[in-house]
Amino acid sequence: MPRRNSARSSPGPPGLLGALGLALLLFLFDGCGRHNNNDPSSLTFLIESNPTNLDPRFATDSQSQKIDGLLFSSLLERDDQMNFHGDLADSWTTPDALTYTFHLRPGAHFHDGRPLAAADVKATFDSILNPATHSPKRGAFRMVTTIDAPDAATVIFHLSEPYASFLWNLARPAVGIVPYDAGPDFSRHPVGSGPFRFLSQSQDEEVIVERNPDYFRGAAQIARVRFRVVPDAVVRALELRKGSADLEMSSLSPDMIPVLARQSGLAVTQRPGTNFGYLGFNLEDLILAKREVRQALAFATDRDALIRYLLRGQARIASGILPPNHWAYEPNVRQYTLDPARAEKILDAAGFPRQQGGTRFHLTLKTSTEEQARLIGAVLQEQWRRVGVDLELRPLELATLLSDAARGNFQLTYSRWVGANNDPDVFEFVFSSKRFPPDGANRGHYRNASVDALVDQIRTEAVREKRKALCGKIQKILADDLPYLPLWFTDVVSVHRRSLGDLPLSPTGDFDFLYSAKAPIDNAAH
Repeated sequence: MPRRNSARSSPGPPGLLGALGLALLLFLFDGCGRHNNNDPSSLTFLIESNPTNLDPRFATDSQSQKIDGLLFSSLLERDDQMNFHGDLADSWTTPDALTYTFHLRPGAHFHDGRPLAAADVKATFDSILNPATHSPKRGAFRMVTTIDAPDAATVIFHLSEPYASFLWNLARPAVGIVPYDAGPDFSRHPVGSGPFRFLSQSQDEEVIVERNPDYFRGAAQIARVRFRVVPDAVVRALELRKGSADLEMSSLSPDMIPVLARQSGLAVTQRPGTNFGYLGFNLEDLILAKREVRQALAFATDRDALIRYLLRGQARIASGILPPNHWAYEPNVRQYTLDPARAEKILDAAGFPRQQGGTRFHLTLKTSTEEQARLIGAVLQEQWRRVGVDLELRPLELATLLSDAARGNFQLTYSRWVGANNDPDVFEFVFSSKRFPPDGANRGHYRNASVDALVDQIRTEAVREKRKALCGKIQKILADDLPYLPLWFTDVVSVHRRSLGDLPLSPTGDFDFLYSAKAPIDNAAH
């Protein structure tokens, strides 16, 4: 059993975050700048990190994939409920469970003027499947045996086994279509068919794109976007305040948002999001292996307070890994509202009475060194102490945290899923007993024969309503078993120039809204 940590952290979120907000406010009163953009239809968009590879066959980091979603079209796209619609595909059919036929829309062209044809689609996926290219996306298409392009407007995928999530891997921004002759240095000057085209990239400084006037859905109103790399959140806030930048998205700490919102030239757009925060349990641990203990910890957790004080209301309580906007979401599952008295009774009945000093047992929570993660741990430490659980906090560098989680070297972890939880395929990846690392992300070694049987059916069931019913069953089981303690779905929040109006942000936090966003009303000082 882990050794008790004698140093206790005080939760005090309002005071601590208030101090952070005050410090930021002092920085912000450093002077008022004037917007220096001469073209009101061009934007400076602040991002946290450098996009590492803008070739959509290889891009896996968040910034690269989000920018690729603007540069490249895919066969399909998703709406806010994760339903599929045609992007380059005008229509598609599945004559049997192993065959997917796509008919391309007419009039789509690459940014260099060449028409986009079936040969380009085939070449894109052939290159991903070629072991010599070492594409990290090859595994997502492991069931594809051959791809045919019988004419310029038709592409046919042949699979070795039924896979109901196959369409998910074809939807923007998962894989964008590149020209058939795209070479190994394609990422230096990528050419796509999306609403924006690539202009330039300076390593660790910026990426500049401009609207594609020949985009098959019509040109965007925004003429040019400069994605400027600014790693420090306080500096990003200062740039927005001074007017030397136009917008950011979900890159600031929650306590910065209300401070910036009070600035006359800035506005905040906030939408429910799909990024999922949770506590992962190691079910090999003798204490946490008991479902009653996991349920008691859920009843001892005041998620409302955590969201109110630490996240400043910028999240929604989660009941499971699928977000509420998803077509397969099941709302009728067991819920865990704060009830410390009930938590105490459950722990007593489970054989964990309070010992001398009032403690029942000790647990260790591993988090990243990110300040918000450490604050969340400190508040949980205080909340769980009230029911007799002594929680030790161990902040770790992210690489170490992920390594420990993959090796099962933890009792509890605070983690997040970004994007991967938007398709039912996540149930197999995270909860199947066949998907322990390195073959999946079942890091807590959860085992449930009913879940294993359901994920096998979910993987192959192509009829939407039947698949939804299967997803509902598995969500109910997981809500009882609690291999994860679901915490929240974080909102997508953007601080931006007020003249941009209310931004049409997507719940997944992609950059697609830049295509449908209106050009700024004016270029006034703020």
